[in-house]
Amino acid sequence: MLTMRVRAPAVAGLFYPQRPQELAAAVKSYLAGAKATASGRVGEPVARAIVAPHAGYLYSGAIAGAAYASLAMAAHGVTRIVVMGPSHRLAFRGLATCTAAAFESPLGPLHVDREAVARLTESGLARELDVAHANEHSLEVQLPFLKHLFPEAHIVPILTGDEAWQPAAQAIELLWQDEATALVVSSDLSHYHDYPTAQAADARTAAQLEALAAGEIDHRQACGATAINALLAVAARKGLSCATRDLRNSGDTAGPRDRVVGYGAFILA
Repeated sequence: MLTMRVRAPAVAGLFYPQRPQELAAAVKSYLAGAKATASGRVGEPVARAIVAPHAGYLYSGAIAGAAYASLAMAAHGVTRIVVMGPSHRLAFRGLATCTAAAFESPLGPLHVDREAVARLTESGLARELDVAHANEHSLEVQLPFLKHLFPEAHIVPILTGDEAWQPAAQAIELLWQDEATALVVSSDLSHYHDYPTAQAADARTAAQLEALAAGEIDHRQACGATAINALLAVAARKGLSCATRDLRNSGDTAGPRDRVVGYGAFILA
């Protein structure tokens, strides 16, 4: 089997800036904007996991920044980040990791925790499927935030291929053993409703996340529903709570309001 030693960026220059200086400035601005908004919040918890959107930064970068600003408070202790999101371009069953030793980004490489990948594959919870990762954006758009906040941390990239969330929960349980590991779930919310319909739908979804309603969120509500349901189930067992940090859609950021995509920033602490 041919191995993918370094996974090259597929959507740099499309979903986010390709030039390192421009990209770094964008990431910093999204984080700074989120911190300014939260400056009056008392007793802000240190997030152990987040749900962040994966659209182009023009549309969802500010919302992602709200999630990452909370996760940033744990940056000094995090050495591994499990990044889980949906496969948009290849249909498959179960979970897919990859053979890559690193994921390249304009801000520098993010090294893969190969030991963690081996644990996943040897347990039968995931398989190495490089073709699923090659052109997928759901994990890639998270990488600049991760590289900026956690420059030395290793990542565990996982794509979900179907609606069965229990294996994803088992994978999270296997890897999320202590506070040195953080979880990032990549997901947008509702797709292509008019503005008021999307607002109402996404508010309901946010309420389900805050209630840790594992198994109740479907793919019409969130393209990353498989990973979200898995994370909520594990979070409930760990005694964590979920809070909404931002909830908007493309009609609020950079698009028309007749056909919008929803974005949410959620933290689990």
